Amino acid sequence: MKYIKKIAVSSALAASLFMVSCQENFLDVVPTDRVSDASILSDSVLFEAYVLNRYMGTRLTDKEAEGTNPGFGRGFEYAMWSSLTDESIYNNDDNTWLIQRGQIAPENTGIAGTLWGRSYRSIREINYALANLEQVPMSEGKKRSLRGELQFLRAFRYHDLIRNYGSVVLMGDKVTEISDDLTSPDLFKRSDIKAGIDYVSAQLDEAIALLPASNDNNNWKLGRATKGAAMALKSRILLYGASPLYNNAATWAQAAAAAKAVMDLNKYTLYTGGYGNLFTSNDNSEIIFGRLYAIGARHVCLEIANGPNSYNAWGGNVPLQNLVDDYEMKDGTRITDANTTYDAKNPYLNRDPRFYATILYNGATYRNSTIETFTPGGKDSKDGPSNWNTSKTGYYMKKFMNDNLPIDNPWDVAGTQTWIYFRYAEILLNYAEAQNEASGPDATVHAAINAVRQRTGVNMPILPAGLTQAQMRERIHNERRIELAFEEHRFYDVRRWKTAPVKENVPAYGIEITKSGTNYVYTRKEALTGKSFVEKQYWLPIPRAEIQASNNQLTQNQGY
Repeated sequence: MKYIKKIAVSSALAASLFMVSCQENFLDVVPTDRVSDASILSDSVLFEAYVLNRYMGTRLTDKEAEGTNPGFGRGFEYAMWSSLTDESIYNNDDNTWLIQRGQIAPENTGIAGTLWGRSYRSIREINYALANLEQVPMSEGKKRSLRGELQFLRAFRYHDLIRNYGSVVLMGDKVTEISDDLTSPDLFKRSDIKAGIDYVSAQLDEAIALLPASNDNNNWKLGRATKGAAMALKSRILLYGASPLYNNAATWAQAAAAAKAVMDLNKYTLYTGGYGNLFTSNDNSEIIFGRLYAIGARHVCLEIANGPNSYNAWGGNVPLQNLVDDYEMKDGTRITDANTTYDAKNPYLNRDPRFYATILYNGATYRNSTIETFTPGGKDSKDGPSNWNTSKTGYYMKKFMNDNLPIDNPWDVAGTQTWIYFRYAEILLNYAEAQNEASGPDATVHAAINAVRQRTGVNMPILPAGLTQAQMRERIHNERRIELAFEEHRFYDVRRWKTAPVKENVPAYGIEITKSGTNYVYTRKEALTGKSFVEKQYWLPIPRAEIQASNNQLTQNQGY
């Protein structure tokens, strides 16, 4: 985050506070790399810095987001969450293929193994701050806003736990200590999903009442919680809770009302500067809450991590044909429709404009050149330079990439894009889905989804009148797939809808393009063998080490 560079608090603080409080009498030597409890609680600046560090986390595994920003949400890590879905695969595996192939286990969680431990570590740190906030010398107004931030942060952590594991342990305000009875069953009792959803929703209601409408300081504008951020999180968690997987943990009416509350703020609007530019502008009216980055801070440089091999890039998260096929034609027909305008000999012609802003394909213009994934001889195929980074799918990622940032030697220069946690288009789609399920495809449902489709620079046709609830549901599902591609929604959407057994059991397809004279022959291929989804994968397994650390009192998710 931009502001983290301005905070003179050790990134080891999160780990050291617990150790300092437990070992203060062990030695009379004051460590130079740690800040004591007393210092933090007696200094309002240090205490606020401690709160701000809760927007971060500890890097617990290789290839997570580097430098100043690991651990709070994911986004912009080498292997993105999209590469655990039918959106993309990670070209060089990095512990993603086992999840794609349905081989995840408590002993082998791939890149998905740090969520449980990191989240509870953060919850303890937040509880520590909440327990001691009142004794910090600062104004009541400042305490009020910091309390709201901490409750938002705790709610965000629980939302991440719930959407990955289902039922979770609700710690309340408890700050665990080594002196506690760590064998107590109460410490490891998992509440049902509804209790978790209710708790998060209640925490967010309290946070909404305390948080400011906006952050006036530009350095903090998007990177700290606001009322809108808390309301957006409430919209998402209630949408999840109303979904089939969550077994009526919330109602569709509640989810629709939560999304409508964000809309009624009249604070956020759809970005009008072009769909692709939305993700590189860093600050615009559509972003509700995001992670800010700063030049000079070491973190993942998207362009080299994901770009094509002929540009000396690594071809990281490469889109699947499965996703490409779901983009509509510019006239609104789908490629499988009887009246489609799709031409199999020119498959990338006249597609939804969001396709061109999201995916690099054979013939796409890129950095004053043209993408060539064909063989023989295509510079972005296996016949090109750095061919060990050639896309296994025949596509490369375009979304999030800033063509003005360098690919060669990008360190400490590139990777400056804001990672968006919540944006207004998601809220509109949340509302459309929830309202359709609650009341059917009324005029407000059409208005919400059509606003997304007709944003400036996209201008897709409005949906036809007369759709049934089931037909509208199908259109909303696909609209989320296209509009929110690679933004860490697909993994959770197909699970909560319980469509994953169908969607995630389709082979991971790519495209093989053979050039013959001036013509191209397109042949579908299997880019990653063995793609599989089984029912237990609706939820992640709790890592075996966490079960063992609880003396086997923590129950495992079914099937593992």
